[in-house]
Amino acid sequence: MTLDLNPNDMSHVVAADRENVWHHLSQHKQYETIDPRVYVEGKGMRLWDATGREFLDAVSGGVWTVNVGYGRESIANAVRDQLIKLNYFAGSAGTVPGAIFARKLIEKMPGMSRVYYSNSGSEANEKVYKMVRQIAARHHGGKKWKILYRDRDYHGTTIGTLATSGQDQRAAAYGPFPDGFVRVPHCLEYRKQWDVENYGERTADAIEEVILREGADTIGAIVLEPVTAGGGVITPPLGYWQRVQEICRKYDILLHIDEVVCGLGRTGTWFGYQQYGIEPDFVTMAKGVASGYAAISCTVTTERVFDMFKDAPQDGMSFFRDISTFGGCTSGPVAAIENMRIIEDEGLLENTVAMGNRVLDNLTSLMDKHAVIGDVRGKGLFCGAELVADRKTKEPMDEKKVQAVVAECLAQGVIIGATNRSLPGFNNTLCLSPALIATPDDIDRITDAMDVALTRVFA
Repeated sequence: MTLDLNPNDMSHVVAADRENVWHHLSQHKQYETIDPRVYVEGKGMRLWDATGREFLDAVSGGVWTVNVGYGRESIANAVRDQLIKLNYFAGSAGTVPGAIFARKLIEKMPGMSRVYYSNSGSEANEKVYKMVRQIAARHHGGKKWKILYRDRDYHGTTIGTLATSGQDQRAAAYGPFPDGFVRVPHCLEYRKQWDVENYGERTADAIEEVILREGADTIGAIVLEPVTAGGGVITPPLGYWQRVQEICRKYDILLHIDEVVCGLGRTGTWFGYQQYGIEPDFVTMAKGVASGYAAISCTVTTERVFDMFKDAPQDGMSFFRDISTFGGCTSGPVAAIENMRIIEDEGLLENTVAMGNRVLDNLTSLMDKHAVIGDVRGKGLFCGAELVADRKTKEPMDEKKVQAVVAECLAQGVIIGATNRSLPGFNNTLCLSPALIATPDDIDRITDAMDVALTRVFA
């Protein structure tokens, strides 16, 4: 069937989507009986689909991305103007927006100094893994080549980054994975593995135990999210990060902080690691860097790391032998410059703190009302509510019932998220990450919808 692809004819658009688009994270058999949801327009925190129905988006584009909201003409105009002037040149040379954004970004990150551009969070993290391997080859006789990663953390969708996935269902069926990636325990205090008072320090000490088991001279780096995202919105326990930093320095292990989700204001500071006094060697970011208005990711390093690639012998590894084609696009950094200006000028970091507190207060009230909420946690506008079948035993709620809550919120016109097909037996956390522009009315409507949904599903 030949379709008249008129973008204003929604029946044709939906038909083209069903017949030709392979959606992310979707079982397409469902579209044999229902239409795929197609979004047409966004403004602020509101979305409209092909049927004209309005939704309040409490997950910033579905995957924690649209930090400053939809419909920002100033970002679109900045990108348009730049593309007419110069749309692209490979990252082996510089561009004006690339240089300016790098400087502005580094000004927000004391201790960091260099920005390597690519186009996705997965790619940004993979760049670090390659840097660590090359550092091992050139400076440690090839020994410090292993990378530690944490249970329940997620770092990307490539084969390399899936090798560091602490979410087994995401990685299932894609192995075998490359060697040299070693898991350490999670730090979710609600489900603590050790019944001790100083749980944060004990969980960090477990990292040291893994290092000693593997051999400290084999470990080059550890990659960690400042707040675990898709693994259940896990905020670090008291004492955890200080001890992790001590361990890294003790064994000369490079600290890689994955800010793909938490970066650019999500937690109420420019970066999540800045909440905890961490001094990283690598910081990676994507999603909120340009709020989804252009593809961009950044691998940011210290000058110490950068210098390790300057003095190596001239044998083909005297520089970082890597390229990201679309890291040379000018649309990403120019959109990021305007995105950063909006966050500053509109006081969105301060708003994130205030509205994040409101979310947690509202979720705590829901916890008092609904026995199925076992735990509430979060930082800034990044919050979660873990559902349980029994508060006393902490038995996780069945994933189908958790998804039923998500569906009931959607029926009310509110889009929320949940851990989904990632953690065997523990896909039981509802996730909220509204745009940093959220108002008190937005927050209340989101949690009111959750209240109704919880009542309907567990009545």
